[in-house]
Amino acid sequence: MSDKIRVLIVDDSAFMRKAIQMMLADDPAIEIVGFASNGKIGVEKAFELKPDLVTMDIEMPLLDGLTALRMIMEKQPTPVIMVSSLTSEGAQITLDALDLGAVDFIAKQMSFVSLDIVKIKADLQAKVRHIHSRRHTLMAQYALRKSRQISKTSIGGAQISQPSMLRAPRKKQKLVRLVSIGTSTGGPPALQAVLTSLPRNFPVGIVVVQHMPPMFTKSLAERLNNLCQMAVKEAEDGEQINPGTVYIAPGDKHLLVRKNLSNNVARLSEKPADTLHKPSVDVLMNSVADAVGQVSLGVIMTGMGADGLQGLRAMKNRGADIIAQNEESCIVYGMPRAVIEAGIADTVAPLEQIAGEIMAYF
Repeated sequence: MSDKIRVLIVDDSAFMRKAIQMMLADDPAIEIVGFASNGKIGVEKAFELKPDLVTMDIEMPLLDGLTALRMIMEKQPTPVIMVSSLTSEGAQITLDALDLGAVDFIAKQMSFVSLDIVKIKADLQAKVRHIHSRRHTLMAQYALRKSRQISKTSIGGAQISQPSMLRAPRKKQKLVRLVSIGTSTGGPPALQAVLTSLPRNFPVGIVVVQHMPPMFTKSLAERLNNLCQMAVKEAEDGEQINPGTVYIAPGDKHLLVRKNLSNNVARLSEKPADTLHKPSVDVLMNSVADAVGQVSLGVIMTGMGADGLQGLRAMKNRGADIIAQNEESCIVYGMPRAVIEAGIADTVAPLEQIAGEIMAYF
């Protein structure tokens, strides 16, 4: 048995199959074990080859990517990275795929024809390595989430409230005027889990950075707005940050919070231009530290790398409290780990308890 990470590539485009192969083959830890030109063959090869990870195109003949993903997760749960088009429809389908159990996605237009190919290749290789290192945890999380979805409907259709079974956090004796959240890989399902658990009359505004392309952040905001009691929208430059509303940074702009008289307003900016991510969690959190200071609450959740560490340290130095997602519930334990190991997290909690930890401040 090979010690390498065994990857199956499923895509109806010969160009894309070759592109993904070339990006991954450079990494000595990764082995391409098979290819499939449509979803039907992809499912068959997934069952036959039992790869450690699958890259899955969405639009394919005979069997589309969503159906193939659903079949794989039903019979042989395997980490799947979706290959998505940078369109509104592609964004919506990708979010559906994440709901069905896909662990992440790469944007097709960015996969091999970009001028920034070196960074894209490094990111994809890093994603594969990180996801593989946590594959057993990820599949256990998927099984738990699936069992909870089933258990929510009892005989007669009554709902069973899972949150009532969780530990109730102690009330925090601290004033909070703004909540800021940063997340990346695995973020959309994590945001959904947290934000859907907050009430319509949540007393302050929430600002969010989720690393995603522009169309994806717009679709994510629309989806969450339909699911949450709070209003959720993509942030607009100059708008006031109101209670009971979540503002998600657009995928190609930095989101900053600025003080305007007695109100906080959202500002969008192209600068700084040299950040690894746009939007950047660090940029948001630094602005929150300056504008809101000690009456802010920072939350860092699943994601690769350390974006957010520097900004959350600035918030902490101003007297803010910090909540970090724990390792066991993260898709990728990178961003929370950096914050926890730096010793600036006041609370470390599993995903299902983060909403409760936030509510403990109100």
